[in-house]
Amino acid sequence: MKILIAAFAALLLTACGQEPAPTNTADAEQTPAVVVAPEPVDTSSGEEATSQVDRFADIQILHYEVPGFDQLSLQEKKLAYFLSQAALAGRDIFYDQNYQYNLRIRKLLSAVVASYSGDRSSADFAALHEYAKQVWFANGIHHHYSADKMLPGFTPQALAAMVAASDATLLPLQPGQSAEQLLAELQAPIFDPATAAKKVVLDADIDQLAASAVNFYRDVTAAEAAEFYANKLNEDPDRPVSWGLNSQLVKVDGELAERTWMVGGMYGPAIEQIVYWLEQAVTVAENEKQKAWLEKLITYYRSGDLKDYDDYNIAWVADTDSRVDAVNGFTEVYDDPLAFRGSWESVVSIRDLEATKRIATIAGQAQWFEDHSPIMDEHKKENVVGISAKVITIVMEGGAASPSTPIGINLPNANWIRKEHGSKSVTLGNIMSAYEKASAASGLGDEFTYGDEAKARAKEYGELASLLDVDLHEVIGHASGQINPGVGTPAETLKTYSSTLEEARADLVGLYFIMDPRLVELGLIPSLDVGKASYDSDIRNGMMLQLRRIKLGDDIEEAHMRNRQLISAWVYEKGQPDNVIEKVVEDGKTYFVINDYDALRGLYGQLLAEIQRIKSEGDYEAASALVETYGVKVDPVLHQEVLDRAAPYNVAPYAGFIHPRYVPVEENGEIVDVIIEYQDDFTAQMLEYERDYSFLPVEN
Repeated sequence: MKILIAAFAALLLTACGQEPAPTNTADAEQTPAVVVAPEPVDTSSGEEATSQVDRFADIQILHYEVPGFDQLSLQEKKLAYFLSQAALAGRDIFYDQNYQYNLRIRKLLSAVVASYSGDRSSADFAALHEYAKQVWFANGIHHHYSADKMLPGFTPQALAAMVAASDATLLPLQPGQSAEQLLAELQAPIFDPATAAKKVVLDADIDQLAASAVNFYRDVTAAEAAEFYANKLNEDPDRPVSWGLNSQLVKVDGELAERTWMVGGMYGPAIEQIVYWLEQAVTVAENEKQKAWLEKLITYYRSGDLKDYDDYNIAWVADTDSRVDAVNGFTEVYDDPLAFRGSWESVVSIRDLEATKRIATIAGQAQWFEDHSPIMDEHKKENVVGISAKVITIVMEGGAASPSTPIGINLPNANWIRKEHGSKSVTLGNIMSAYEKASAASGLGDEFTYGDEAKARAKEYGELASLLDVDLHEVIGHASGQINPGVGTPAETLKTYSSTLEEARADLVGLYFIMDPRLVELGLIPSLDVGKASYDSDIRNGMMLQLRRIKLGDDIEEAHMRNRQLISAWVYEKGQPDNVIEKVVEDGKTYFVINDYDALRGLYGQLLAEIQRIKSEGDYEAASALVETYGVKVDPVLHQEVLDRAAPYNVAPYAGFIHPRYVPVEENGEIVDVIIEYQDDFTAQMLEYERDYSFLPVEN
């Protein structure tokens, strides 16, 4: 489960589970683990030069620093370097998972950007370069957030001319294939808006697999896939296997079969590289617990056995002492319309020792939060086990975690492992710091905030509120509650709504408790004004500001956005008899103003109890009604107003990151140091990755 977050403090929202990313497995019990970046950054401030390195389409590229890396021991530096190489080694996998033609298209675009010998100042080349950057950012031709197909600003004829003036040896040609044949093959995938129009379609009224471009299934209907997994038997029903997490489901001679992602299987060449670097990491492991989970992860990649995956997760959760840590594998299921198959990702980090004290305080109170939750007693855990929480400094990210990154992660996703062995919750400290730096002096938050009091509260407490929102969402939210005995996993029972409702559940836990006096007693907040700042942000984003991210006339598809609107629209409607939240129109501008924060907290608690009931009982009809009624449809008049008011600020709706380069220093064949080189050219980094980390064929 991941939390992907917005850019500036006044606009930060939490929602776990992707994106960026933030992160959910095919074990239908899993809980999406990401907090997604809601509202990003204003690039017009004086801080821009220190954080932004590129701006294109609706995206800005930032850089982050890695404080503390220089203070690591040589062993820890080598470990971080080896794990970073493993993170980069798997990047091809996520491209291919997103769409079967992505690797061909990426390699074609990279070849032209790298070697085009014609007029590089022409409008056609500029359009191709921008499209290439969009594809690099999204890990494919579909927008990383909306999942809509991104269409290029150049014609097929212009592409052919640019390809003809580029280095043919760089083109992704199959044996015997000409450049002309390649372009003919890719014309519809690139230029036809009706071909692979949407990466992920969640509409339960149609066949989601037929309508989705993701490469998790071949010639399989949604009904066939659901039946295939319904017939899977668990030897231990209390510890269900994460069926489908690491495979493509295909139809061969009329029969369904899984193509497992493993050494010697599908994606084998890239996984072999990942395993190589993990084996290097084993040689410099900090302790026996870390060595154990690294070895179990290698075993899993070699066997493809999902029971080995469970063993790895159990061992990984047990390692709470290591300074260097990593997530690596097929983790989140946001990109599967049926929520079974895991997108490949990796996050490499070091512990921020000072900042961890805040989040550790919350983790230490996990049982208190569970006992005082507004959910029904039968849905509460009697014994909350092993929540490990820390603030981390990102070293490297790959796959689904990059370039659009989560800001919070809570793993593993399997509910039974979380219940019996615990979980790890992290806040990505240097990523949030980079967002804050980039968003300094932004005026967009004020545009949608009513009154000087609320604006002053956001300025004073917005950053702390955002940090606590993420902490509570990941540490307490995803760890809370339990499924009733005999009820299937959420992916089985709630199906396409499982990710949205899990994110809503975790958000609501944070919203309910951030206004609790207990946080003041613990010294986590100076006053409940921090909670009020959080509530202001939640309603502002959920009702209005996040609409900047979708096209006028579209429904909301992305799980985190559905979650945010669901929560805010539900509490707004239920609070109308008492005017808890008031819709104010002043000078032609709409605002949603909270009149009673205590009453709003009560409404958040009521909605949390209902969503936990839905999850615990596997109530699909109630899940569908809740999401479809409150989380999907958009008021077109309000949407247009949001777009019009936001336009003058020229704030990119999305932000992502360029990564540092880690360079080993060798003497006599031995690594004696690892140094950081900070990068400032997104295109150069993408071409470097194309050259050094392309391990898969274009057809897998």
